[in-house]
Amino acid sequence: MSAPEPASDPNLGPIVVSAEQIQTRVAELGAQITADYAGRTPLLVAVLKGAFVFMADLSRSIGLPVEFDFMAVSSYGSATKSSGVVRIVKDLDIDLSDRHVIIVEDIIDSGLTLQYLRKNLEARNPASVAVCALLLREGLQKQNLDLSYVGFKIPPDFVIGYGLDVAERYRNLPYVCTYVGD
Repeated sequence: MSAPEPASDPNLGPIVVSAEQIQTRVAELGAQITADYAGRTPLLVAVLKGAFVFMADLSRSIGLPVEFDFMAVSSYGSATKSSGVVRIVKDLDIDLSDRHVIIVEDIIDSGLTLQYLRKNLEARNPASVAVCALLLREGLQKQNLDLSYVGFKIPPDFVIGYGLDVAERYRNLPYVCTYVGD
C-alpha cells in the first residue's frame, strides 16, 4: 500500500515539493557537504522527530564517513503554530568537543528554535556548527539565521510529509504538501 495522494485524502492540499524534487535536491546537498567536509567526519545531528527521514536520505548521499546523534526539542506540542517556548526533550549522547556538527532540520519557521539549539550546541565547544534545512518557510524569520544548506524555500503555509507531521500523522508521505485539515 502506498502513501495517499492529495486527491484521496481531504486533509492533504497541493504538493509543494514532489518526491522526485526532494530526491534530486538531497543528492545535491549531499554532494555539497561531501565537498565542504572533505577529509573530516561530520556529526549529523537530527532534530527529532521531523528530520529523521531527511537525515537518513541525506546521510546516504554524503560520500564521507558520518556519525549521527539525535536531539528532540519542542516548541509546538500538538499545535500547528509554535508556542515560542523551546525545551530540550532529548539531549545528545555524543560529546561535541572539536567535532564538525551539522544540525539537520526538517523546516525552519521563525528560526527561534534553531537559534536556541545553535547557541546550546556552540556552548559545547565543537570545531564548527552548520545547519542543513530541508525547508525554509519564507517571510517568517526575524533575523539572518546563517543557514549553510537549504533544500527548498517555500511559502509560509503549514506543510506535512517527508518527516513533517500534524499530530504525529503524515510523516510517511514521500512528498511535502500543504495541510488543509482542522
